[in-house]
Amino acid sequence: MTIQEVQHQVDQWIRTYGVRYFSELTNMAILTEEVGELARIMARTYGDQSFKKSDLSKNLADEMADVLWVLVCLANQTGVDLEDALHKNFEKKTQRDVNRHLNNEKL
Repeated sequence: MTIQEVQHQVDQWIRTYGVRYFSELTNMAILTEEVGELARIMARTYGDQSFKKSDLSKNLADEMADVLWVLVCLANQTGVDLEDALHKNFEKKTQRDVNRHLNNEKL
């Protein structure tokens, strides 16, 4: 599935089941909340925190998908073509970092 197809499918789902998009500001708050939920799973799985009983039912892949879903909603609402933006972002990073990481002694 291309990113454009993902954007289209999310839009179709919202229009069919979601009635309408939440406001951009509400979706930004939801995105922050979803990133926090993902961070909690990461901290407990790969970090030093232990799991709480309420965290045991959480699924890393599902939390990542929740983050992606809301990000796609925001892109749709603001007219951003994420596929095009990602291509441009690759170009920017490639030009900017062509030797940066290769010359980093820490890596």
